[in-house]
Amino acid sequence: MATSVARFSRRGVASNLIRRYFAAEAAVALKTEAPKPTPSPSPDRVKWDYRGQRQIIPLGQWLPKVAVDAYVAPNVVLAGQVTVWDGSSVWNGAVLRGDLNKITLGFCSNVQERCVVHAAWSSPTGLPAETLIDRYVTVGAYSLLRSCTIEPECIIGQHSILMEGSLVETRSILEAGSVVPPGRRIPSGELWGGNPARFIRTLTNEETLEIPKLAVAINHLSGDYFSEFLPYSTVYLEVEKFKKSLGIAV
Repeated sequence: MATSVARFSRRGVASNLIRRYFAAEAAVALKTEAPKPTPSPSPDRVKWDYRGQRQIIPLGQWLPKVAVDAYVAPNVVLAGQVTVWDGSSVWNGAVLRGDLNKITLGFCSNVQERCVVHAAWSSPTGLPAETLIDRYVTVGAYSLLRSCTIEPECIIGQHSILMEGSLVETRSILEAGSVVPPGRRIPSGELWGGNPARFIRTLTNEETLEIPKLAVAINHLSGDYFSEFLPYSTVYLEVEKFKKSLGIAV
């Protein structure tokens, strides 16, 4: 019995000595390890592009067209067959996706925050499938427009949905949260609202005169934003700082 206990104790002492030996060897290896070489840039290295999210996305032969004095927020996405005319504005987070058909934003119109504008290949109603937003139109935030036509001097309330083939005639107002079914026509000079959208009342002459004034006011406001944004982002400054910290030539 005593012999077996002594044998097990000797094995335990030997295993502890082996562990200590390898631990000491690993510590010495870490201390004597050569420093890692600093990466050096290659002469034929492609310059990096750090402009963040792409604002203009060409698709095939289609390139979005933006007028010189139109304001498009830095985080807006314009893709494919999109035309933004003079004096119009597209606000933060909006997406105009003209990958299947044309999208046109007319003179002095505005598409506000987080709107989505799309166009289908064809309309089930047989009406034009492209999305047309004519002049002096205000599209409220979080609205969804798909293959619809909005004639001049209209207001689309926030969170509204316009389905394929729907038509909003000139000098009309759609209340917030309204849903216009496919092929529905909103007659001129009327106020509609609800889900689905229904006639509420006829607009007064004073109300119709205020519609283009709202679009012009937003156009003036967009001018203040337009002067504050560079045509490119400033992310490259942080990238250059990070590269310098790694010892990479800028």
